[in-house]
Amino acid sequence: MGDSRGLNELTEVVRREGGRVLATLTRHLGSLDLAEDAVQDAVVKALEKWPTIGTPDNPAAWLTTTAKNAALDRIRRESRRRPKEELTMPPGTSWSDESLVADDLLRLLFTCCHPTLNREAQAALALRTLCGLTTAEIAAAFLVPEPTMAQRIVRAKRKIAGAGIPYRVPPDEDLPHRVEGVLTTIYLLFTEAHHSSTQPTAYRVDLADEAIYLGRTLHELLPDNNAVAGLLALMLATHARRQARVDEAGDLVLLADQDRTRWDRDAIGEADRILNNSLAGSLPHPYQLQAAIACVHGLSPSYRETDWQEIRLLYDRLIELQPTAVVAVNRAVAVAEDQGPAAGLAELERVHGVDKWHLYHSARAELLARLGLEEQARRSYRTALACEPGPADRRFIERRLERL
Repeated sequence: MGDSRGLNELTEVVRREGGRVLATLTRHLGSLDLAEDAVQDAVVKALEKWPTIGTPDNPAAWLTTTAKNAALDRIRRESRRRPKEELTMPPGTSWSDESLVADDLLRLLFTCCHPTLNREAQAALALRTLCGLTTAEIAAAFLVPEPTMAQRIVRAKRKIAGAGIPYRVPPDEDLPHRVEGVLTTIYLLFTEAHHSSTQPTAYRVDLADEAIYLGRTLHELLPDNNAVAGLLALMLATHARRQARVDEAGDLVLLADQDRTRWDRDAIGEADRILNNSLAGSLPHPYQLQAAIACVHGLSPSYRETDWQEIRLLYDRLIELQPTAVVAVNRAVAVAEDQGPAAGLAELERVHGVDKWHLYHSARAELLARLGLEEQARRSYRTALACEPGPADRRFIERRLERL
């Protein structure tokens, strides 16, 4: 195996399995910092050995065992420096107990999303430690400079250590107050899968799969929570279109141009069932409304036959509960499909705080082009490119600009 190939495989394994390995280590060691250091040691050893011995059959187990040994070595060295301190490990625990993986992930997720941390710090720390996103990717998701995000993550970790925040899933009576931060993290992870801020691929299946795995695990823990059900249904219905979202070159394909025979109808049906079961006798949560929109798209036989009026009405309700610029832009697009591009453009012009968001300018350019205002459309596309979108979105915008 060449060094380049070995590095690529290792990077993929760490992205896919790193959160699980870290969660398992944190359960045994009781220290997030120590667990992170141990995982880093294991990654360094893998870089040294895998090009020679090849990738192990079970790379996650290899990383876990190597990280465990690295952690024990660190603890022994510290113990020799401070003889009064003793290593205490949970008796009778197995480092390879697969049945504990889901619990480990939830423990670490709830620890990162402890209410003593602010919401942005919660999501940033969880995305960095549990989900393997880079600091640059997280900074892009929050629209802040990378050094600022790095400082937030460091402060959050220090607060967890200094306050003695327990590594556990909270008791039942505390769960409703703690789950919103966890859901925000999973939602941001799924969003990064769709619009990667740094990766060249148009759709990161690994991140989407991880978000859905966490959503399913949380839904098993809280089967009657509307927000949890709504987010899981939203992710399933959206992820069902993954095979048609990119072309053979790996570039984005608009919803109107997607081959619907490639959609995962079973996943769409599951999303619809989860959503309908969660809606009985309760006010909708914003995640449920977003899931309903995704299901309307998924159940429509074609783009032309989509019930855009229903989608617009769902957005009308959503913006009442979640009056954000992102919702307003998406609602404007629905208005354009339901009532024409002029009406949609008028709605877009009312949205504020989106000057640096490339998707706003791209949507505006699309509507201007449909109205025949090609020079204005070109200017909007150029403004979108100036917002420094991720590689996949940049390629898409450049292609649209070329067609004008």
